Amino acid sequence: MAKACARHILVKTKEEAEKIKQQLSKGADFAMLAKKHSTCNSAKRGGDLGEFSPGKMLKAFDNVVFKKSLLTIHGPVKTKFGYHLIETIYRT
Repeated sequence: MAKACARHILVKTKEEAEKIKQQLSKGADFAMLAKKHSTCNSAKRGGDLGEFSPGKMLKAFDNVVFKKSLLTIHGPVKTKFGYHLIETIYRT
């Protein structure tokens, strides 16, 4: 079964996600921004979600993690929790 490791930053608004994505594109540290801005419990781990299988996350999240390019910041991705910036570290 496929597995992936990803990290994310979850914020309330698309605008906030876009601002953070701009900072990331200029070389800002993902983990530091996750700790500062993310509303998810994973923030204290720099947004690290660990390894998981398809179906463990929401469909919109899985679509990015299991189908989009690795080591690229994707988003903002809207879910019922807010807006995510997602980076997939690896897939097996």
